[in-house]
Amino acid sequence: MNYAGPAHVPARMGLDLNPFRGLRYDPDRVGSLAAVTSPPYDVVVRPDGLHHLESADPHNIVRLILPQDPTPTARNQQAAETLHRWLSEGVLTTDSEPGLYVYEQRDGDMLQRGIIGALRLSEPSDGVVLPHEDVMPHVVADRAALMRATSANLEPLLLTYRGNGSRTGTAAVIERTAQRPPLLSTTTEDGFSHRLWAVTDPADLAEIRTDLGHHQALIADGHHRWATYLRLRAEHPSPSPWDYGLVLLVDTTRYPLRVRAIHRLLHRLPVADALAAVTDNFRVRRLDVPLAKAMEALARAARDGNAFLLAGDGAFHLVDRPSPALLDRTIPEDHPKAWRTLDATVLHATLLEHVWGIPEDSPEHIAYIHDTEATVDKAERDGGTAVLMHPVREEVVRELARQGVTMPRKSTSFGPKPASGLVLRALAG
Repeated sequence: MNYAGPAHVPARMGLDLNPFRGLRYDPDRVGSLAAVTSPPYDVVVRPDGLHHLESADPHNIVRLILPQDPTPTARNQQAAETLHRWLSEGVLTTDSEPGLYVYEQRDGDMLQRGIIGALRLSEPSDGVVLPHEDVMPHVVADRAALMRATSANLEPLLLTYRGNGSRTGTAAVIERTAQRPPLLSTTTEDGFSHRLWAVTDPADLAEIRTDLGHHQALIADGHHRWATYLRLRAEHPSPSPWDYGLVLLVDTTRYPLRVRAIHRLLHRLPVADALAAVTDNFRVRRLDVPLAKAMEALARAARDGNAFLLAGDGAFHLVDRPSPALLDRTIPEDHPKAWRTLDATVLHATLLEHVWGIPEDSPEHIAYIHDTEATVDKAERDGGTAVLMHPVREEVVRELARQGVTMPRKSTSFGPKPASGLVLRALAG
């Protein structure tokens, strides 16, 4: 995600990225590096994806980021004990000197490079790191409890900034570093290759620090983990390691991100009931076509206004052209027009709250799933309703962030996301 505001801010207001001694898997102690990685915790489709990752290798990082036990306390204790055991057994080892880490992802012609480090935390009002989505309090509480128990940043957030387009500063260090043999190289089952290098030379670290000190960033992925960082910083007297959080910074001038939608799964709402409730205020069309064709129809409809694709009964139902009167009654007026016309705004303020009566922050009623096919499959299997979304345009997100306006939760999915398990950051010891 690009932030199109001022590319440069005063040094004291800019990004402060610091080296740290990374925790990394010892490749001799695991089956393969690919087998111990995972997508970010909120991308894993549970339980299918979780079981798949757990069976890939007994040391897969998912055992730390998504521990399984009936109670939250037991889950977090399990993660802490697992992390301690892996450290004592040498499955995870600490790098000998502090550094920043150049991280590369490649998939065919797609290449992305960024820099991983410990970023000094700041409030949104500081204008250094800007969120663009709301968060769910129960998710922040869950992530905070896990981070307290493990005293570790288990996976990096994805932040973006806008470089000046030249091959100087951070960009120069990244490109020079990527010409050397990497610390690790692996290809995950999704076809992405991953490489990681350490940057430890004082001159390189100083060049990066000076350059990033003139930039601000936008959270592309990891709003809940950023909110967790801020909550935990407030709990610990400063200065402390909790003043910083693990992030991947990507210059989207050089490496633009992909933008995808995050879909909704309504557990307790059958498709027939969902359609019956919207018929009077939306146009509804049944599509007996494959998923790919249905998503193409959604994209065409989204050009003309708000549109959603409902699934779960073996067919697809295109829902569009909402009643202007209904929108006037249900959409808050104290936001910019760009926010009021978002599909996510209409979904949450109009459909979920007023039409279907579904609480947006209740895991019992709603799940947020990145994978389109998985959302449909789960809806059909469980008798619920999949609400498939069309991606929001990147420039809309950028403009709202510039105005300080946050979008409804889980409005966007930017990627490629960093793989979890390549480098971790300990906060104690």
